[in-house]
Amino acid sequence: MKLGDQRASGNVEDRRGMGVRGGLGLGGIAIAVVAYFLGFDPGAVLQVAEQVVPQTDTRQAPTGAPADQMGQFVSKILGSTEVVWGKTFQQSRSEYRPPTLVLYEGQVRSACGLGQSATGPFYCPSDEKLYLDLTFFHELQTRFRAPGDFAQAYVIAHEVGHHVQKLSGTLRQTESALGSQNDANQASVRMELQADCYAGVWGHHAGAMNQLDQGDIAQALNAATAIGDDRLQKQTQGHVVPESFTHGSSEQRVRWFKRGMDSGSPKDCDTFSANSL
Repeated sequence: MKLGDQRASGNVEDRRGMGVRGGLGLGGIAIAVVAYFLGFDPGAVLQVAEQVVPQTDTRQAPTGAPADQMGQFVSKILGSTEVVWGKTFQQSRSEYRPPTLVLYEGQVRSACGLGQSATGPFYCPSDEKLYLDLTFFHELQTRFRAPGDFAQAYVIAHEVGHHVQKLSGTLRQTESALGSQNDANQASVRMELQADCYAGVWGHHAGAMNQLDQGDIAQALNAATAIGDDRLQKQTQGHVVPESFTHGSSEQRVRWFKRGMDSGSPKDCDTFSANSL
């Protein structure tokens, strides 16, 4: 990616080196790893038992774009999403309220509960923050075999997509309509695929701003393929259970990302009205 002229976002909270400690015995904390990646409802994924009283670092976390290379990279990606979604919301006569990106190591406290790096990046709608342990990018390259800076940017853009869902009211409407577990799984898949499509919308406009290099799109498509529910289930349990999908198959994730990438319009990301995903 070509981000030299991109403004680095100041909406970054750097909690690296400010770990969360405490008793995490049996029953202390329940972490549901949803496909290891990109959870849409951390309130359901991260449940902290009442008996857990973590000891948190009382230092004030630095805010603004970090000076290190990876800190600069994620800040510029966030800044790019702010430009794209700011203009998009303005066209619909709305105001875009940017989220905050929290960088952490190991464990992190959020308004949705206690998160761990093993759960992967997540968005918490209660505090409108994205949470990212940068070691996940190493996992993306080694475990998921999806290297490249645009693959990393796709991760951030996907979580920003969930923030767009929060601002547009989609998250609230979906949560209020949930019934059975099957309904919840289906709603989760549609939420995740829409966030993939929104990531594609951002990618479309990033390309228009000359921020993409040849091969960048292939990196994102590779990442979307690598973290499909069917691919992950095959790797972890040896067989695929479609009714338990929460994020969509590799083919679905690629298709919806490409849809947003091709059109550049959020209106083409209505996964909830689509008869077939």
